[in-house]
Amino acid sequence: MTKFLSQALQAPEPFFRQGLARLEAANGHPNTDIRFSTEVVGTTKAKLRELGLDPNDTTPEELYHALQERVKSDDKRLNRTLRTLAATHVSAEADLVDGMIHALKSLPDSSRSFSLKNSVLKTILKQVPPKKAMKQLGYRSLDSFLKHESSISMLASAYLCEDDHWHKRLLAQYKQLKASDFESRNIHIEQPKTQRWQKLAQQTVSQKKHNILALKEIGALVFLPLPAKVPDGSTVASLSLALHELNEIRASGTFLKLCQVRPDFGKIVQKVASDEPQLDSGLLDQVVPWRLIQHYYSKLTHPDHSGALEPHLQMEDIAWHPIEASLCRIEPSLDFWQHSGHLGLLHDRRPVSMNVLDAALGACNRLPFEHRPAHYFQRSLWHELMLRYLRPEAVERAVIGELQPQLAEELAVA
Repeated sequence: MTKFLSQALQAPEPFFRQGLARLEAANGHPNTDIRFSTEVVGTTKAKLRELGLDPNDTTPEELYHALQERVKSDDKRLNRTLRTLAATHVSAEADLVDGMIHALKSLPDSSRSFSLKNSVLKTILKQVPPKKAMKQLGYRSLDSFLKHESSISMLASAYLCEDDHWHKRLLAQYKQLKASDFESRNIHIEQPKTQRWQKLAQQTVSQKKHNILALKEIGALVFLPLPAKVPDGSTVASLSLALHELNEIRASGTFLKLCQVRPDFGKIVQKVASDEPQLDSGLLDQVVPWRLIQHYYSKLTHPDHSGALEPHLQMEDIAWHPIEASLCRIEPSLDFWQHSGHLGLLHDRRPVSMNVLDAALGACNRLPFEHRPAHYFQRSLWHELMLRYLRPEAVERAVIGELQPQLAEELAVA
């Protein structure tokens, strides 16, 4: 069954098998990989039945096309729900994206993040003015840019328009930041709608094939306006990607808040802004992304296992919300996708994903079976597998090691 995991993850061999063997040995050989593989195969068969397919007589290609049709029909229902929300709770002229933003803000989820203060961000942008973004949006002076655009839309336009040299200058400014430059506040979700933004939004959506921009260091999610006519699946893809990015923003903010005592805090901000935060302490015999630790702590029910987070974090700061569960809250008819993020079949040593994001991206980009997406399935599958190997004591040592390396060494010796 480890062969299934190896092929589904497209993992390099023999390194993947050797890594699992070390994890098994460290945990007393519980056969976690075999039990997890069996669980994935069994649950996938149950989902096939939900689709009305015979789990013993359905080809991977038939499954892929069935998922495409499912996501297209779900897309129509979700589209109607969001437009109704927009017209009812925003305004009669509100569009589909307004409905998405209202739905996201109405979710009963943690909506806070440890984020760069707006005043500090504006000061930084004065030091590294995004001239290409200013030109693209029709501003002749930095003062006019600062006056008419929010700090979030300014940074968003800079991320979309500026070159690598500008981004390096921005990161150099981040290196000087201190924890006092940050604050805990609600994640900001906005859609720039001015005429100045329309052309930039059209170019970006056309090139990047999505309309979401996550700004983790400032705890913001920016929606670009969608074209009037979009392919089937675009609404599910856009909202699912937004929910995915909200989890990433929460995890990044938690990591920054946890590391606020570190003397190299500015370097950590640089890392969060340009990549994803990771623990380098050898947990699970490899570098581990912080989002995995965030997910792990969010599932804990015993408060005694959260001591490594205190006093900088409380358990209520930790939040990880499955995309499928949030989608179902917004539109209950999307219940099929619940618990399917890490499910799939194999075909010629390549996975056929049942992850809603992969299915939606395949649908809205009209991708044939041969070019089927599987990135989010593989990410979820690895996530779920690693969660089963994490143990409270090891995670606590890893977290302490990230915060206070000397203390971690003392714990290892004791």
